[in-house]
Amino acid sequence: MTTPASSRPLAIVTGASTGIGYELAKQCAQNGFDLLVAADESSIHQAATDFQALGSSVEAVEADLSTTEGVDQLLGALNGRPVGALLANAGRGLGKGFLDQDFAAARKVVDTNITGTIYLIQTVGREMRSRGEGRILITGSIAGFMPGTYQAVYNGTKAFLDSFSFALRHELKDSGVTVSCLMPGATETEFFERADMAEDTKVGTQKKDEAAKVAKDGFEAMMAGKGDVVSGWMNKLQSAIANVLPAGMTAEQHRSMAEPGTAKK
Repeated sequence: MTTPASSRPLAIVTGASTGIGYELAKQCAQNGFDLLVAADESSIHQAATDFQALGSSVEAVEADLSTTEGVDQLLGALNGRPVGALLANAGRGLGKGFLDQDFAAARKVVDTNITGTIYLIQTVGREMRSRGEGRILITGSIAGFMPGTYQAVYNGTKAFLDSFSFALRHELKDSGVTVSCLMPGATETEFFERADMAEDTKVGTQKKDEAAKVAKDGFEAMMAGKGDVVSGWMNKLQSAIANVLPAGMTAEQHRSMAEPGTAKK
């Protein structure tokens, strides 16, 4: 029997139509949360149907979360209901050299990964702080630990999110609101296709982590109130190495993975 929606905590999950976000929403539904899910594509409505089958009350919002207007559309769907957990996962990637990228596409990466994300977190976080309770999970990346040669804008946004999450966590210390950062590596999602990196880069064609495992690690870290989690032992090793190697060396390593044509080398 499904618990009445009013007695279950509410989780917001962004970027929930596919990949890690979809699996994070499943984790929430399977662990007693109702859901408000959002993405910038119509498949979010089918995803919501999947989550409802797990026993949750679910509302889906199709909105462009790179804009404050899109975030406001999502927030309007709350109708004053308090948020128990915010899983800020919406993100966008972009491959190829920076000077060869379309600027509008590069700006969309920045606005999705940073601007829309911090606007949503600030608005929901203020309400959480006023109540003295809440959980925030931010999807960063181990990409934030290294200069992203041929992914310069994307890695830069993830470096921002990794740093931002630690700072916000300490600003909210003893407030009753926890902030956790999920830092996955390359994961089996539609990310590389959408970033135009699936066919001709080494990182796009290699074996990747399973989104369900990454999401489970992130959800459990959030519920435990941990500051951060790097999902997968290889990613833990890679992030540890990146913290001690010179930036020039990690930038060259990244080039060998993300440069167009590396899949053939």
